[in-house]
Amino acid sequence: MDIASWVAARGGIVHRQQILDEGVSPRALRAALARGDAERIRRYWVATASAPPPLVAAARASGRLACVSAAAHRGWWMPEGTTETLHLTVRQDAKLPGGTNAIVHWSRPLVPQPPHRLIESVPDTLEHIAGCLPHEQALVVWESACAMDRLHPEVLARIAWRTTRARRLTSAAQNQSDSGLETLFVVRLTPWGVVIRQQVSIAGHDVDVLIGDRLVVQLDGFAFHSTPADRQRDLAHDRELRARGYTVLRFTYRDVVTDWAHVEAVITRHLAQRNHLAP
Repeated sequence: MDIASWVAARGGIVHRQQILDEGVSPRALRAALARGDAERIRRYWVATASAPPPLVAAARASGRLACVSAAAHRGWWMPEGTTETLHLTVRQDAKLPGGTNAIVHWSRPLVPQPPHRLIESVPDTLEHIAGCLPHEQALVVWESACAMDRLHPEVLARIAWRTTRARRLTSAAQNQSDSGLETLFVVRLTPWGVVIRQQVSIAGHDVDVLIGDRLVVQLDGFAFHSTPADRQRDLAHDRELRARGYTVLRFTYRDVVTDWAHVEAVITRHLAQRNHLAP
């Protein structure tokens, strides 16, 4: 067996026992390591050059990726600046190697994990995020997790969360947002008391947010609005919405994340003009 290719195909880092379970002899594994086909991490892990550095760091610490690092590894939508520091979870009796540069979570796992896994469970990740991030940012990540991992709010409600902050997020997460940017917008606007609906189909396409009856808000995150074809599609839909009597507002990622005061001022003006109400 080509050990390097086998390991690379499984994320670039695997436990030594997983290789031996495939029928590779300890002698053949030692020979592959001696040739430089792969690298031994601590005593039990084998990695190739393609291994993600956070997973290698987790293996070196005999721990698992945790919290925002686990969320980013899973591809959840993360607010800016939340993933700059590595987060790990380790056994409560663990002794970290010198030079470990990470925020370490020492809590007992909420969910038991197989021994050959370098990333904590989804519920553990959500609970750690509830404790590490401010409520607004944590809710953005939770809703992204709901969308990407298909977690229904009723499923979250049945988990035996150990913290008040996690239980509060369970009540707030609705699994309606199409993006983290949309969650952020809705979270900030909800206390205003106006009627807000998400992903409403109008004129053949879903709109991100409908305020009242007639005020449409479209949020242009990069993922779905980055090409000329995307832009042309958006403009054509906007024209059709306006022809049907809707007011259409578009905000970018930067508008919502770094210039919320401007977004708020624009929405306030349209609410004062009753543009959210049907004639």
